[in-house]
Amino acid sequence: MNWPLEGARLFTSQQYLARAVEYGDLAKTSVGSTKRQEFLELEGRFSVLAVLADNDELLQEENAVWSTQQDETNRTTLAAEDQVLRCLGAALIMQWNTLPAKLQRELFDNAGDMGELLDTSSLRGQIARFLHTHKNDESSGGDKE
Repeated sequence: MNWPLEGARLFTSQQYLARAVEYGDLAKTSVGSTKRQEFLELEGRFSVLAVLADNDELLQEENAVWSTQQDETNRTTLAAEDQVLRCLGAALIMQWNTLPAKLQRELFDNAGDMGELLDTSSLRGQIARFLHTHKNDESSGGDKE
């Protein structure tokens, strides 16, 4: 069942605490013992709600900090992995002409399969153009396609 206020906070911890103080003041100035008892109970309830809301606010702040730290860690990890892949790719390209034609073909096919299914032919074309453009950049000789 979905409650209309599910997940919504009605008051902050400070607002609950302010209400508790109000009921405490009313209890001090009330004339009848029944009213005084009622105000004291409300003061106690709002004090508990203030503590619970404060704990909830602290947890939300901690979760936000943890989430931000986790996002930063993920970005750092992805950036490091990207750098490693770029270095490996550059090293492979530098040695491309020295690789046997069969290995070149296998690497080309594997690289072409890394893209989205519908973009495979486009990616293969980009890879082929890149390899053709850079085929004599670093080394010469070896098997060529």
